[in-house]
Amino acid sequence: MRILLICMFLFFTACNQKNIESQTKKPNIIFLSIDDLRPDLGAYGNKEIKTPNIDLLASSSSVMLNTHSQAAVCATSRASTLLGYRPDSTRVWHLGDKFREINPDAVTMPQYFSKAGYYTVNIGKIFHNYMPDSISWDEPDLRPYPYNTEAHHKRDAETYWYTKEAQVIQEKTRDSLKRVRKGKKLYGDGWNHGPAIEIADLPDSIYYDVMQTELALETIDRIKDKKEPFFIGLGYFRPHLPFVVPKKYWDMYPEGSVSPAANPKLPENVPVMAANSNYELRSYHNPYKIGRPEDKPLPESYADSLKRGYYASVSLIDACVGELVKGLKERGLYDDTIIVLWGDHGWKLGDHNGWGKQTNFVVDTQVPLIIKSANQTKGMRIEALSELVDIFPTLCDLTGVAKADYFQGSSLIPLFENPNLEWKEAVFSQFRRRPRISKDGKEYMGYSMQTKQYHYIEWYHWDNVKKEKGDFAASELYNHSIDPHETINVANDPKNSDLVKTLSEQLAKGWRGALPKHSL
Repeated sequence: MRILLICMFLFFTACNQKNIESQTKKPNIIFLSIDDLRPDLGAYGNKEIKTPNIDLLASSSSVMLNTHSQAAVCATSRASTLLGYRPDSTRVWHLGDKFREINPDAVTMPQYFSKAGYYTVNIGKIFHNYMPDSISWDEPDLRPYPYNTEAHHKRDAETYWYTKEAQVIQEKTRDSLKRVRKGKKLYGDGWNHGPAIEIADLPDSIYYDVMQTELALETIDRIKDKKEPFFIGLGYFRPHLPFVVPKKYWDMYPEGSVSPAANPKLPENVPVMAANSNYELRSYHNPYKIGRPEDKPLPESYADSLKRGYYASVSLIDACVGELVKGLKERGLYDDTIIVLWGDHGWKLGDHNGWGKQTNFVVDTQVPLIIKSANQTKGMRIEALSELVDIFPTLCDLTGVAKADYFQGSSLIPLFENPNLEWKEAVFSQFRRRPRISKDGKEYMGYSMQTKQYHYIEWYHWDNVKKEKGDFAASELYNHSIDPHETINVANDPKNSDLVKTLSEQLAKGWRGALPKHSL
């Protein structure tokens, strides 16, 4: 009897302990980064694009409708988001700036949550392609087979085409590059040059992002019973160029079925350094010469194909998100998992006669941000200004993890509790314009401020040796209440001189001068 009582005591103690652990275990986190994703989703009001799975997720999530990236370029935006502070603090201003070399002691978001008791896994593009930052993760840079083998080590998901015609172009270009740049390191091992678009009647299962989704679910099966909650960074590569997706997604968008850009010209009175050069699209094989935004536009038929290719790529990723959410629900993990879906910056689809990102125009800075909290069932749409740098402190509050005192964003929790709360007066972005891209061959830094009504930008000459700004060069002002597509720069209009002075003073105060009164 004594032995029986002892066994019963141990059994009930163990059960009670397990119940306590299940009640106190922090929610899991799925951190979904989607490359080059602008807020062209059904949940953001686009009726032409087909994104039913993301829209369904958004219906029970907090949808931030006016979120801006800290810079419209991958490395800079991602470093800021994942470190919790802005580009002038990370000192990552462009693609080649490696945050870990610049900030060797930096604590990234996955590191931070690892220290708080999370088991962290990286699949896909979270930092920049060639910067997986292995010290940030318990399991870094997981790739689906066969892309995890030595033959593919130097490549990334943007270097794969599936038709023979595309692969021939790719191989010839790589051979030529190897001859011209003999002995020099080639980005993506030279494999990243092929057609800008590809339509192949092939199954989803052979495409990289689809395989990543399967790997994510397999990984969840492997780690879901650990005592620690998991933090999985899952970075999708599409809709980044090239627009390589199965034919069935192209079939969703017949020729002429998507609207052309609402603002197909550069703004009137725009300063010389404001526009990018379209060099990203130019690096792929196109049937037409790709000029600068100052040049004549692409033929309508090819512009239509490119935009349909972008939409088809987004629809492929939407299908991946659907499979991921379905998998979480089948495993009984959906309710207890926080999902953060975000784009690192926007992308011009003929807007301002541009193709790509890398400007301070609102079409490049504005991004989607969808956050599903643990056990959230009611969706909300929040108009308040927000920034990608807000994600880090928000995740801390959603999980009960203490926030660092160096964070330069604001937790969005007060807005989740009251979407109509008075919030930030402005949000801030910036972009470094390099000499070889700028039309006048000079180097600049542009500082951008978005208020509820106005978008104001100041450009300065930039010394990239001293890493500091020089003399004032130019300004831009767009009144979004009457010009939401930024067609006319009115900064130099004499009747706006007082307004420009006020906005310039506000920009000089920076993000600290625009903090919400109700922040946690």
